[in-house]
Amino acid sequence: MNAAEVLAAALLAVSAVQDKVRIARTYAPTGGVAQARTGAVPLGDDCAAIPDGHGGYLLFAAEGLVEAFVADQPWFAGYSAVMVNLSDIAAMGGWPTALTNVIWARDPADTGALWDGMLAACAAYGVPMVGGHTCYRSAARHLAVSVLGQATKLLTSFDAQPGEDLVMAVDLAGAYFENYPFWNASTTQAPADLQRKMQLLPEIAAAGWSGVAKDLSMGGVPGTLHMLARTSGVGARLDVDAVPRPPGAPLEKWLTSFPSFGYLLTSRDENTARILQKFSENGVAAAVIGQINDTLEVTLSYQGHTALLAPVGTSEMIMN
Repeated sequence: MNAAEVLAAALLAVSAVQDKVRIARTYAPTGGVAQARTGAVPLGDDCAAIPDGHGGYLLFAAEGLVEAFVADQPWFAGYSAVMVNLSDIAAMGGWPTALTNVIWARDPADTGALWDGMLAACAAYGVPMVGGHTCYRSAARHLAVSVLGQATKLLTSFDAQPGEDLVMAVDLAGAYFENYPFWNASTTQAPADLQRKMQLLPEIAAAGWSGVAKDLSMGGVPGTLHMLARTSGVGARLDVDAVPRPPGAPLEKWLTSFPSFGYLLTSRDENTARILQKFSENGVAAAVIGQINDTLEVTLSYQGHTALLAPVGTSEMIMN
């Protein structure tokens, strides 16, 4: 196998990437859309975008945390639960309004570190935690957080078009959190800097430079790109050599990492330079890392070779 084929096989061996490639099975019971009072709300975006009747949108999303992570790192799990929800709102071109949580724990003392982490993130990003539900006498700790937001002009996962540039934006001013595949560029930054960076996506949407964005999530760049291609009904080429990467970060680990601030966007040639400059001026690394096409495949190029990562629209695949 050539270098690109070896890398593609290694990426597909990561369970988080497999989960994103197979994401369509999550929506199968609903038939692919969720019926809301305001009409059909398509599934597969970072948030549900519900028309508010005034020309804007109510944004709603939720995140559940992995049980082992909550058990081993309760403070950072609480912090991350807030952070990832706020990233989902930004990916839609919106701004957050408030958060709620659901906690399972043995007793009140068992929730202390979770609450400390959540409240630290709320303070850092300037978004209130307004309520939720707590279940005591649970054998293990569990945590889920939901978020409400608003948007005037949406960024979506449904509108990528062949011929557009694929742009990656990521905050490299951080470090890996212990041995986890989480790039933490949040807890060490000043609240003003965090809040400023979260405004960049809504500003790009308002300027009309892009109509497409997706939060880099578990599964990293390849998993997130596959989800974006699936919802838009397009293909994509990922140029691995162009991906912004921290010095010394192992390639496979970085490609499948979950950054605290990381997004994929698409744009036409005339707007790409504006987007790159916008991020650069605010301390965020950004680069063109590929292109959207009409192949209905996600491929990657690496060291002069090309390989298929996965076809688009396949919900069940055998991963070796």
